[in-house]
Amino acid sequence: MNWKETTAVYENDLIKDLQRLLAVESVKMEARPNAPFGLKCREALDEMLAMAKRDGFATQDIDGYAGVITYGEGEESVGVLGHLDIVPIGDGWSRDPYGSELVDGVLFGRGALDDKGPGMAAYYALKAIKDAGIKLKRKVMLIYGCDEESGMACMKYYREHGEIPTMGFVPDANFPLIYGEKGIYVFTLSGKVNTVIQTMEAGSRPNIVIGKANATVHAMSEEQERLFSFYLKSHQLNGNLRREADGSVRIYMEGKPFHAMAPFHGVNAGLHLLNFIGAAYDDAFARAIYALFGDWQGSGLGIAAEGARMGFLTLNTGVIEIKEGQVKIVNDIRYPIDVDAVQMKAQIAKQIEAGTLALTLAVSNDSAPLYVDPKSELVSTLEAIYRKHSGDETTPIMTIGGGTYARNFDQFVAYGPELPNMNQNVNMKIGGPHQEDEGIQISDLMMAMAIYAESIAALAGETA
Repeated sequence: MNWKETTAVYENDLIKDLQRLLAVESVKMEARPNAPFGLKCREALDEMLAMAKRDGFATQDIDGYAGVITYGEGEESVGVLGHLDIVPIGDGWSRDPYGSELVDGVLFGRGALDDKGPGMAAYYALKAIKDAGIKLKRKVMLIYGCDEESGMACMKYYREHGEIPTMGFVPDANFPLIYGEKGIYVFTLSGKVNTVIQTMEAGSRPNIVIGKANATVHAMSEEQERLFSFYLKSHQLNGNLRREADGSVRIYMEGKPFHAMAPFHGVNAGLHLLNFIGAAYDDAFARAIYALFGDWQGSGLGIAAEGARMGFLTLNTGVIEIKEGQVKIVNDIRYPIDVDAVQMKAQIAKQIEAGTLALTLAVSNDSAPLYVDPKSELVSTLEAIYRKHSGDETTPIMTIGGGTYARNFDQFVAYGPELPNMNQNVNMKIGGPHQEDEGIQISDLMMAMAIYAESIAALAGETA
């Protein structure tokens, strides 16, 4: 079959359905009955399942944690794992993040690229297979979770209550294919501290480099104000001061947010703010925290490492909060498969305990690296289909620092939808995952749909 031609007829329907999903503010919120990640995530899941029922698919609601859309029969199955939750909007948008605006072939909105758009491409790929009447030897399961961005509790629940696919892929990363993902270790330091900082608010998620940070101190001298101006200029940062009626001073710094898988592409405003306060106020707490976490390679913790297959270990401080002398600091580590995870965790605990700060360490996520043999049938099949459709014979398959649903199951890889140089020759700003003005080119989405359709048919095994 010519899958590009077969899937092309669904373009308008895909756009309309995707716009409906993008209009839902599916950020994780307070749990409610049958809505463990909040009512908006529940709404997005209901929308997705309603579309599937409309089109004649069998569906299953896994208690609001995830939804399953199935086609075909068989003891073995092919799974496609997507997610309907999104990260918070953040600042800097020039378009309505929930407006689903289509401009010159680009669809904008939070989740357009991560991961509602790709999830919809996979859905319409399966719809094209079903509408064509193609019979498959393996059952196909589209599984949509609601907590990918906040720890993947949805997949933990699914593994305990849902059917596990035999093999498959996750449309939530890059083409050609990702066969390895670094381990993820997220931990929080908390406790009472002695600091000149009265309050501090910086960051919202451990997996995002802190883009903006605010702190209040009891006072600021003219010399300290000059030091602040010098710090901003020397580090090429934006920021400002606001003197309050009680004499306290509100300090603001602006960095650059980025995904925690590559913190070196961002600028951590929270750590910069601590670094300034530590130096300008001779604040032992601020100095100690910056010494521990200021280096994105983890040298402050004594865990710096470079793997042969996955590159550098990375460290991101994603949340810093101080109120009434109580502090909470959340850190996200991505480590290559070469690193001994037990030794790394022991070293972190040792370094924290050896410091002067009496802080408690609590682990919120501990996920081992993913690695699928790059010469396996799964990888070889998917890679060949990508290259057939794209004509790309040079971009290598890869490993990444990001974490996708693939790490939750055996024989799963991440597979698109981002094409190499996908934003090339577009005369407008298009944000990536977790960035302002997030968007996806419809042509890239349609390319992904054709690739996914042929890939599902190949993995599920067409019958004669």
